[in-house]
Amino acid sequence: MTTTPVGGRRIVYQRPTLLTDRSTHYCPGCGHGIIHRVIAELLDELQLGPTTIGVASVGCSVFAYDYFGIDFVESPHGRAPAVATGVRRARPNAFVFTYQGDGDLAAIGTAEIVHAAARGERISVVFVNNGIYGMTGGQMAPTTLLGQHTTSSPLGRDAAVAGFPIPITEMLALLPGVAYAARGTITDPGQIGKTKAMLRRAFESQLAGEGLSIVEVLSTCPVGWGLTPTESMAHVTNEVTAVYPLGVIVDRRRAATRKDGS
Repeated sequence: MTTTPVGGRRIVYQRPTLLTDRSTHYCPGCGHGIIHRVIAELLDELQLGPTTIGVASVGCSVFAYDYFGIDFVESPHGRAPAVATGVRRARPNAFVFTYQGDGDLAAIGTAEIVHAAARGERISVVFVNNGIYGMTGGQMAPTTLLGQHTTSSPLGRDAAVAGFPIPITEMLALLPGVAYAARGTITDPGQIGKTKAMLRRAFESQLAGEGLSIVEVLSTCPVGWGLTPTESMAHVTNEVTAVYPLGVIVDRRRAATRKDGS
């Protein structure tokens, strides 16, 4: 939030300079626009625009490059962490982040994110989890809740048939190469502020060379879920967070500080 005096008035909110001024293609009620805004604000505040390279993979997230005034690379489906690894090693002074959905990161891209995390690659991962394949028709994703109806689980997800939802961020947090892992959401202004703080910490972790950082953002897909935007927000608050609890999962810098007492 800015407080810039202009002509005797005080502007308390305005478009981040790195968020492009164009119409969105996202569906009404989709959370991607909110997350884009928060990322653009942080890149502005941390003055990272000139050095940032984003990597978007296939899915609704692939169009992120249309909305940021920074360099972007488009990767094959699921391969954003591998592409980001190459970018970061070829451009060691760049700030590199991936922007990925759950079908992308937690399904076809599982190997890429696991091994990037195991290596402790100095990248930041923005993981948007709406529990469904939004772009391709609303199919079940690895993070789809039990009982949730999708086009490929019309009777609801059954653990005996499709397994259980995968808590991918908790799994990655077990790896020593992951310096920071957290989960937030965008269901109300207070939660947006907390998620922004998590993303700031993740970005600062990369700047400090600590290892891979990841922030999972619980988001909405009103069209895929068959709900209104308002109902979708309530669903995240009441149902999704019960399976995917909010908060910091691991912060190894702070854990080390507590251990040595400094």
